[in-house]
Amino acid sequence: MARAAVRRRLTGPLPWRVAYLVAARAETPTSRTLVLQVDGWPGHRPGQHVDLRLTAEDCYSVQRGYSVASAPDGERIELTVQLLADGEVSPFLVHDYAIGDPVELRGPIGGWFVWDPADSQPVLLIGGGSGIVPLIAILRTRRAVGSSTPFRLLYSVRTPDDVYYRDELTGNDDVETTILYTRSAPGDSTRLAGRLTADDIGGWRDTHPRAYICGPTGFVEAASRLLVTLHYAARHIRTERFGPGGD
Repeated sequence: MARAAVRRRLTGPLPWRVAYLVAARAETPTSRTLVLQVDGWPGHRPGQHVDLRLTAEDCYSVQRGYSVASAPDGERIELTVQLLADGEVSPFLVHDYAIGDPVELRGPIGGWFVWDPADSQPVLLIGGGSGIVPLIAILRTRRAVGSSTPFRLLYSVRTPDDVYYRDELTGNDDVETTILYTRSAPGDSTRLAGRLTADDIGGWRDTHPRAYICGPTGFVEAASRLLVTLHYAARHIRTERFGPGGD
């Protein structure tokens, strides 16, 4: 199914499809995961994203890109949307988008920031805020295919309330997972609140990992610089970023 998606992307424009909301759940006080049924969905690779389009009754339309959070699962995909108070799209998706309602969607999009389950190279995932979304798709795919490839996750958030997929991340004993808090850390934390540092990344370099970094532009640039400073191979660093104006 992933190969079919890639062939379609190379041979012509991706079609807009109608997707329907079949389930939803809150991830944090300001984010919501949407489970969409997409008839004719060609499949996706972990790390890819989709374009989503909303059209008003007066024909005004707006579209935004969202990373796919789920492992490949037939014609269903999951998106996790972070609320932006002044956004055009996220307030509707987080507060008003109801079960059974349609939305237009096209994808999958992207061929660089993806993980291949056949790749045995160790993986270092670094996410900032909602940048965890494509990384959770990679983790879920690893679990779904039964991969034993060594994985490590560093996840930077402002406060404990901002952690996406908390139970899933903290319950995965097979992946070394560290949650870093930048504004306020929980009382039992052994690390003071602060930004990602070289000490947080440590010396995993010797395993020659492939690194995937996703988050706001400033976070991704800082994390990439840290890896290069620590002599991680630049050719193995893949980045995906979003600006402050994204919705």
